[in-house]
Amino acid sequence: MSETAPQQTDADRVLIFDTTLRDGEQCPGATMTFEEKLEVADLLDGMGVDIIEAGFPIASVGDFEAVSEIAKRVRNATVAGLARAGFKDIDRAGEAVRAARRPRIHTFISTSPVHMKHKLQKEPDEVLEMVVASVARARNLVDDVEWSCEDGTRTEHDFLCRCVEAAIKAGATTINIPDTVGYTTPDEYRALFRTVRERVPNADKAVFSVHCHDDLGLAVANSLAGIEGGARQVECTVNGIGERAGNAALEEIVMAIRTRADAYPFTTGIDATQLTRASKLVSAVTSFPVQYNKAIVGRNAFAHESGIHQDGMLKNTQTYEIMTPESVGVSKTSLVMGKHSGRAAFRSKLKELGYQLGENALEDAFNQFKALADRKKHVYDEDIEALIDQEIASAHEHVRVLSLTVIAGTMGPQSATLTLDFDGEHRTVQATGNGPVDAIFNAVNALVPNEANLELYQVSAVTEGTDAQAEVSVRLEENGRSVTGRAADTDTLVASARAYVSALNKLLARRSKGAPEALRAV
Repeated sequence: MSETAPQQTDADRVLIFDTTLRDGEQCPGATMTFEEKLEVADLLDGMGVDIIEAGFPIASVGDFEAVSEIAKRVRNATVAGLARAGFKDIDRAGEAVRAARRPRIHTFISTSPVHMKHKLQKEPDEVLEMVVASVARARNLVDDVEWSCEDGTRTEHDFLCRCVEAAIKAGATTINIPDTVGYTTPDEYRALFRTVRERVPNADKAVFSVHCHDDLGLAVANSLAGIEGGARQVECTVNGIGERAGNAALEEIVMAIRTRADAYPFTTGIDATQLTRASKLVSAVTSFPVQYNKAIVGRNAFAHESGIHQDGMLKNTQTYEIMTPESVGVSKTSLVMGKHSGRAAFRSKLKELGYQLGENALEDAFNQFKALADRKKHVYDEDIEALIDQEIASAHEHVRVLSLTVIAGTMGPQSATLTLDFDGEHRTVQATGNGPVDAIFNAVNALVPNEANLELYQVSAVTEGTDAQAEVSVRLEENGRSVTGRAADTDTLVASARAYVSALNKLLARRSKGAPEALRAV
């Protein structure tokens, strides 16, 4: 049997369980490609994440393949695969994580009255039997088994304690009590963990875990409260992405513990200087922009515009900053690059911004940067970030925008002549529409036939000025599946075409794998 995960021995050590690749990817439109998942997993492993939940192996062939490959290449973290209580799920998860140095099967079943009655249509005693059977089945495959009670915070305490005791007795090494629907409050969640740990006789034989959703904006607060109640594993995602309102944000958990050690006397193994880099990578591969005022990693997290604040910052940064930008991997510099900058300076700038590219990718990015510098008077850090994020997101796309000409004005209809590159084959078409963007999208649809519905078309400026790059986000829905594409360019229409094509690339990738809709879980 493979090497087992080290048990928690330091009472102050909090394990970071990242579920960006599983729960995060269930966020509508946030689907990642196989290659993107591997890239995210590598970064998570390098930054010190303790457990990487790589996916839901039985959900699709693509999910299984991604979990299997991540299991093979991760060197430090435990690799977990999620499974429902059914034996087919558990066996599939066990097969997927088999090659990991530290494999884990994470199995779950609903325990709340509303879930048991309406979702499972089972009686409590039947659910309890399934808890024992599923954990025992998983324990026969791996030594590290996590059991979760879906909708745990709405589960009756007596039944919850019975299930937890049975799961540990059957071999569970980690017990997760999730706030699946984001319903609980910090005081309730803290008390819940204390109650369960006091009432369950064998509670000391397992690590307890929190998993909080952000429906009421309390995911991070609840997670920290759960730690105070005795939990020593936190399940979270980069940028807080996830179903509905999302999950507890990894970066916020880590920095809250680090910054407020007086209130939270715990430690994690995360290299905080990689938090910004992780945020940018996940944003790029999911095409989900990070809101400007997002804690820790938002663009404005360390920005000060108020005169009073600026005056205080000039006198002492601690007047308005409780952590340094450098501590989370943010560079202070904002305007040093231009068309005369060379490769060495560009490479150094990328390192400051948290990017590490291979030589070929670096050369492509440098050429894109020089082209941008020729079109734009000032090149800001945000411009470079938008450029690199676009390169990362489009690195494995099979269809690309090669050229675009648009005729627009007050006298319609507007027209667009578009050439797309299909893995080296060029195809051109001309189309008209009610406005230039409509014409462009009609041209794309003529070359890439699809029945997708346009759910979102959004344009924002990357920086200030009339020559600013436009960042365009496009979300498409097809057969109940949503994907998001994002692109940036000084020409808004070019950015629109690239964003639309990027989203279609993701739809094509999903079609080719025939993946069903993501299965719902804790």
